[in-house]
Amino acid sequence: MIIIAIDSFKGSLSSIKACQIVKNAIIDVTDKIIMIPIGDGGEGTGEAFRIALGGTWKYQEVTGPNWQKKRAGFVILPDGVGVIEMAQASGIMLAEDLNPMNKTTFGTGELIRAALDAGCKRLILGIGGSATNDGGVGMAAALGAKFYKKSGEEIKLTGGGLAELYSMNLHDMDPRLRTTEIIVACDVTNPFYGPDGASVIYGPQKGADSANVEILDNNLKQFAEIIQIETGIDLQNIPGSGAGGGLGGGLVAFTGGKLRSGIELLLEIVSFEEKIKNAEMVITGEGSFDQQSLSGKVVSGIAKLAKKVNIPVIVFAGAVLVEKETYQRMGITAAFSTNNKPISLEEAKRDIEVNLFELAGNVSALWQLKKNNTNNYC
Repeated sequence: MIIIAIDSFKGSLSSIKACQIVKNAIIDVTDKIIMIPIGDGGEGTGEAFRIALGGTWKYQEVTGPNWQKKRAGFVILPDGVGVIEMAQASGIMLAEDLNPMNKTTFGTGELIRAALDAGCKRLILGIGGSATNDGGVGMAAALGAKFYKKSGEEIKLTGGGLAELYSMNLHDMDPRLRTTEIIVACDVTNPFYGPDGASVIYGPQKGADSANVEILDNNLKQFAEIIQIETGIDLQNIPGSGAGGGLGGGLVAFTGGKLRSGIELLLEIVSFEEKIKNAEMVITGEGSFDQQSLSGKVVSGIAKLAKKVNIPVIVFAGAVLVEKETYQRMGITAAFSTNNKPISLEEAKRDIEVNLFELAGNVSALWQLKKNNTNNYC
């Protein structure tokens, strides 16, 4: 039996599509295949849970990161748990321009409120793929919080708007939050602010120039100080509080959310360790297998569990940027790039489906040779 559990290739393939391509490529070798689409808190997390556990999508109109209206959804699992992707409402793929100074998580708060309206008493909230850097101020405002300037006017609910924050009022937040368990699935451990914080590490990816990065970082530092005064919570000492442009910290401070590794949470819920015990091989992968993959990402989470039960792991990625000795210590047998020659990023994205199919077919052929104990190797 072969387990296929591949993350999305960002901007190219969804997790479901990537898993299906590999399955189609190796089906002639074995029909004993289990597909487990993966989401570590970013795009595809909701669908990954739905496929693994069942459930239905529920859609509504929310406020996008640019304050434009967008149709977004969340999944209600059979046991009534709601699964929300902030990328559905506040994701970078929805942004009309890249500048986190003027982006908001207000729509994510609206999705949380919609899940509460639907009767969900437990929420799993994935916060990867954000366009924002507002520390969750927009999300909290959508749930009833108020944020004021020194003049008494309300601030703009954006990363840039936090510069004028003087005080907050949390008394009118949705009371249902007090009886709702919120688990925050994130794939990074960055602090709220500072050299390794949300703004400095991820701001440039969202379009912030060096001047804006400094402003955003200072804004989150000021925000964290006010939050500590008002709630007693020191976000800077909570690993992962900087995830989602600080939304991780905002969810802790304003909703009582608990931060969890997205991939560990999904693998736990789908009983991944139990499923791979009788597997002959696990195939995983992502767009770029790099240093970030080594901690808290899909590949590292899968490799950790597979190593415990001595199951070989193969990685398919657009780029393989981790040394062999390093990934083998993780429990990964081999890693292969889908690109068989030097090409541009545009070409790699264009040809990813064909290249992934060919790579999977070639690797499965070698695996079959080994399985049949032949010596016909080149």
